[in-house]
Amino acid sequence: MRYPAVAGSFYPKNIDDLKSEIENSFKSKFGPGYIPALDPKGPRAIKAAVNPHAGYFYSGPVAAHTFAAMAKDGFPETFVILGPNHHALGPLVATTDQDFLMPMGKVEVDIEILDRIGSAVPKSHDAHRLEHSIEVQLPFIQYFCPEAKIVPIVMIDQTYETAINLAEILSDACRGKDVVFLASSDFSHYVPPDVAEAQDRKVIDRILSMNVPEVIDTVQRYKITMCGYGPVMTAMLASGSQSAGLLAYGTSGDACEMKDVVGYASIIMT
Repeated sequence: MRYPAVAGSFYPKNIDDLKSEIENSFKSKFGPGYIPALDPKGPRAIKAAVNPHAGYFYSGPVAAHTFAAMAKDGFPETFVILGPNHHALGPLVATTDQDFLMPMGKVEVDIEILDRIGSAVPKSHDAHRLEHSIEVQLPFIQYFCPEAKIVPIVMIDQTYETAINLAEILSDACRGKDVVFLASSDFSHYVPPDVAEAQDRKVIDRILSMNVPEVIDTVQRYKITMCGYGPVMTAMLASGSQSAGLLAYGTSGDACEMKDVVGYASIIMT
């Protein structure tokens, strides 16, 4: 079992407080403004998404846009969640077969997909033990669908070549399965708000145009401190999406006044 690493800091560990925090994210003036209902018969047009992974106080309202859209679209059986490995522990790319124990209960990994992946992506408990980029997505998922499964993958190596290889592995392993590829990433880190938005819009435009090579080229050319561009590229490639839409953009400065901010975006791909 993989135990919570950031419960009580990034989000409340008390169940009632956690649900209230999630609901407040939806009702926030920076969120969708309402709490959606999960439509079990939704069209399931969404194949991939980009979602932030900061503390809910800061990024929760932007994340709520993503989950509101997915709730109306209908949840998949499994979320393939791709995130950066902030602590650089374990292999360059790593999954885990440990279920995630969360305040709202256990989230099971999809063993069938992991078996299909086999040794192509190594399993590492150390890579996931302290990492928050996967964990912070789970309470939002559990709020709507406690039985949803996950395939958690974290990346130290975020090169274009690794994204291509990983996308091929995941595309093959998920064939015939009902999945959404959820890329967990924040955008600019600790820069003035106007700089963050100007920089972030450059890479967001590349995502919206579905131009995968230009995503990493833009990040590197303009030195954008986006932490999960590898997961974003992988999700774009593995999902086979043809179009993308920006649902919301914001920064940590929306929550409280601060000189330097972190940028967040909610993007869906269909």
